[in-house]
Amino acid sequence: MNVEIQSHHQARVSRRRMLQLTGASVAAAAMAAASEAPAFAQNGGAWDKTFPKSARVDHRKVTFKNRYGIALVGDLYLPKNRSNRPLPALAVGGPFGAVKEQSSGLYAQTMAERGFITLAFDPSYTGESGGQPRNVASPDINTEDFSAVIDYLGLHSSVDRERIGVIGICGWGGMALNAVAVDKRVKAVAVSTMYDMSRLMSKGYNDSVTLEQRTKSLEQLSRQRWQDAERGGPAYGPLSNELKGGEPQFLVDYHDYYRTPRGFHPRAVNSNASWTLTTPLSFMNMPLLTYIKEISPRPVLLIHGEKAHSRYFSETAYAAAAEPKELVIIPGAVHTDLYDRMDVIPFDRLTSFFTQHLAGGGARDRRTESS
Repeated sequence: MNVEIQSHHQARVSRRRMLQLTGASVAAAAMAAASEAPAFAQNGGAWDKTFPKSARVDHRKVTFKNRYGIALVGDLYLPKNRSNRPLPALAVGGPFGAVKEQSSGLYAQTMAERGFITLAFDPSYTGESGGQPRNVASPDINTEDFSAVIDYLGLHSSVDRERIGVIGICGWGGMALNAVAVDKRVKAVAVSTMYDMSRLMSKGYNDSVTLEQRTKSLEQLSRQRWQDAERGGPAYGPLSNELKGGEPQFLVDYHDYYRTPRGFHPRAVNSNASWTLTTPLSFMNMPLLTYIKEISPRPVLLIHGEKAHSRYFSETAYAAAAEPKELVIIPGAVHTDLYDRMDVIPFDRLTSFFTQHLAGGGARDRRTESS
């Protein structure tokens, strides 16, 4: 996640700082001319993920359209030892500003090793997926992206369409919960290190934005639309996740993942580009988790790090959700530890959660500490 209206420690920021943290990149302007059709990476089929390829999984690149006609590109992972019997499946998305070659792909491949068919995808307007302009996000369209993945999985001959779940990571955690609330085909949902992007962009971190500050931001973004219309395309600002010195630790952590060999990928907004300046507009007007209670009676699992600056997003989502629900807090973990730290991400818990709930059976309301 890299879209911000407020810094962690300041109630008011300059326009320049706001635009930097909302993630607009000059480098992304060159990407705006990309074809609307999906453009698979020209890498000769080489493995281009930020994690090693598993010998226990078959991988295929797939494409399909969402309800708005935007072509999405995904990585489908299938267990090598699968039988002819249809298997449970998982749609995996996130983090916000990432691509399927990063964290979502790692989650998807690992869960495929554990017996699930999984599909990690690039959301509309990002990565290899289609849509113009490039690098814009939408609470509606990106919620729809999850349901489009469910469409695809439900038509796959190896998938039991009555046993489909969802995993959302970081900012796509909020989108996952939003999608599952309305898409009753999904039987269970888990979110890891979740952000509610509409809450963040509307209210800032820890809900610190005042009405006056919100109004000023909306005035600036509204006028930015005239500038975009005049120039014939959206404006982009500084490259994402560059450090100038003095940033809060969580921004340093983002840099450590997205801008270093640990997690850098050239197609990721957070690694090599940035969002359009006006991306926050729809998020500031359309709350994502309005109907979170309607996920019930299907189970919700929320996973977050004890030391994560974003922990309160999962805690308040947990409080708002109806039973059955569970909140797992990982001792000592920060937000980005749950992106790729194999010794931190509770894959055993994710496996048991989906094994239980994609096979039927009940659940109960629990809040646990994971060691």
